Amino acid sequence: MSILRRFRASGPRLLPELDDVKLGRVRRQVNSPGLPGQDEILVDHVERLLKEAGDDWDRRAHRFAVLADAAAPSALARSWRMRRPRSADALIFEAWVELVRGRAEGKMADLQAVADHCYRAADAAPEDPTPWVVLLGILRLARADTREVFPVWHEVTSRDPWHREAHLQMLHYLSPEECGSRSSQSDFVHAVRAAVPATAPAAGLELTALVEDHARVTAKGGVEALLARNMWSNNRGTTALGTALADWPHPGRLQHAAALADLNLLVFALVQAGRVRESTEAFRLIGDTVTPWPWSLDGDPVGQFGYWRAKALG
Repeated sequence: MSILRRFRASGPRLLPELDDVKLGRVRRQVNSPGLPGQDEILVDHVERLLKEAGDDWDRRAHRFAVLADAAAPSALARSWRMRRPRSADALIFEAWVELVRGRAEGKMADLQAVADHCYRAADAAPEDPTPWVVLLGILRLARADTREVFPVWHEVTSRDPWHREAHLQMLHYLSPEECGSRSSQSDFVHAVRAAVPATAPAAGLELTALVEDHARVTAKGGVEALLARNMWSNNRGTTALGTALADWPHPGRLQHAAALADLNLLVFALVQAGRVRESTEAFRLIGDTVTPWPWSLDGDPVGQFGYWRAKALG
């Protein structure tokens, strides 16, 4: 049986936890069919895992996000909050689960109640940016006015200046598909690029914006779509790729929780730019861990990853 498990695990695969082994173990427990009384055990496991992250806000956010996705179909989050109504982590977790459900449905049933969870958690743990990160996601889902969004953004960055999840939330909020425009998104990326350290958790923001812009233009079709690949040969594209190639694909260089996700982003961008040969070291660091996005932009993520990895390493 163990031989079969190892066989099934070999090769490229989707792992939401990336290389966080402890997180993967708890995620699989949360995803397993429930047994009577199991919620109490799961609550203990989730609570312990989040506490282990301490004040590593980046690691905490990654663990919250993965576990909230896993727990969204169940009543686990509510069970935890009912069991420990004053726990900041329990309040954050239920709020994040409600945000996951809201994204899936396109709206939240009781936005104010979920926001109140965030405010209560922020009062209980004033140094933690995580309640404000969830609140930022809620406001983005609600298409809130910038006068509401930017104060929350500043609450996050005053506690953790390069919070990866918060930067991605703002990038999407400022997109033309949501509450902004290509110019407002570009201004935001430019401001971040001027100050972000090369290997900070938010260092992948510009590449994310470029990949999304490339996908946006390609989806329109026509002549503009045919010329989309040229985006990677202009000054903005070559500079972003050059910076990432210089700083990221070295053992131990990227230390943040979603480092493998950013390396997936880098190799995907290199594929789009026709620079597959330069992706070799990044593919080696990634191993078999595939992220759904951005590979899903071109089809089946695992299939696309495996095909281009074989090209790069072959």
